[in-house]
Amino acid sequence: MLPDFMKDFKKLKKNYPTLKQDLEVFVNNQLKLSHKLNIENSGTVQISGISISEPKIYKARKFACKSLKGRGSFSGIRVIYAYFEDDDRIELIEMYFKGNKENEDR
Repeated sequence: MLPDFMKDFKKLKKNYPTLKQDLEVFVNNQLKLSHKLNIENSGTVQISGISISEPKIYKARKFACKSLKGRGSFSGIRVIYAYFEDDDRIELIEMYFKGNKENEDR
């Protein structure tokens, strides 16, 4: 996890106490399905228009947060991450609530 991600995470965790558990479930389930098992679930999309080709940068649009009851996977929380295919490694870059910020930082 990058320092900026940890800062974002700590800020959001104040309002959403289940965020730590929700993030663990997200990484262990959704990202595993997408990248390790190659199962497309439309919950993550590759971000286009970035000047680098490796690693690939993705935005998770479906992130279930139990603290946001009634919204399910469309909680409004977005996670930006890099996927290093050669190392089969994920680096969490940014996390934000869509209502507070329209798009990810380029």
